[in-house]
Amino acid sequence: MDLIINAELSYDFDMPSDVLLQVELAHVAGQTVREEALFTTPVTDFRRIPGEQAFGQRAWMRAEGRLDITYKAQVVVDRPDSDFSQLQASPPRSMTAEATSYLMPSRYCPSDEFQAFTAAEFGNLTGGPLIAAMRDWIDRNFSYVSGSSNVATTARETFVQRQGVCRDYAHVMIAFARAAGIPARIASVYAPHVDPPDFHAVAEVWLEDAWHLVDATGMAKPSEIAMIGVGRDAADISFLQSFGIATMVRQQVTVRKA
Repeated sequence: MDLIINAELSYDFDMPSDVLLQVELAHVAGQTVREEALFTTPVTDFRRIPGEQAFGQRAWMRAEGRLDITYKAQVVVDRPDSDFSQLQASPPRSMTAEATSYLMPSRYCPSDEFQAFTAAEFGNLTGGPLIAAMRDWIDRNFSYVSGSSNVATTARETFVQRQGVCRDYAHVMIAFARAAGIPARIASVYAPHVDPPDFHAVAEVWLEDAWHLVDATGMAKPSEIAMIGVGRDAADISFLQSFGIATMVRQQVTVRKA
């Protein structure tokens, strides 16, 4: 699938501030970036660094006053959709170093607090069927409500409130999976059917020595997802992090099929 991506961000900074940007597509298996370009108003000390787990890249810069950012890209996604009914889990003791770190609780995903629930609700399932059941449970029981959460909302709070946005759905999915002994991480992505259009967040789970995308909101399939970055939870994939006071002026993301 060919996707055309356009992301535009505008922020005001009261004083010079360091900014960490993560909006550029990752050059990884499953997607081929045909064209891309990143434009900003004048900044200083611009440099790129690898993203978390060397997946994708981030950009450091020093900004002051109005910062306008535009990212344009065309990408071909050739990633297949996963058939979770056929995927098996491995015991934690056999995990690679890459997967092991994603078994642990993190700031937004206190997975240790969900062990009793996942055992009671899904205890008869393992591997891919377990992940599919967790995804479907979240989809049935949660409501997607813009503005219902904030940057401090954890999977625990979302679970209680039964509502949230994409990052909240992903956090609960990750917490469930980790609680059941399956490594899971969050991925920032672009996808064409996200409503309202925006940067999107989904989960990835480790089954049969590979990562598999899973979107509990039901808005994006792996075969139409273009990945940006990955991490333990939303703290690792913020599209813009300011080390100074910033005010968002405008944000617009469009993703369409070519």
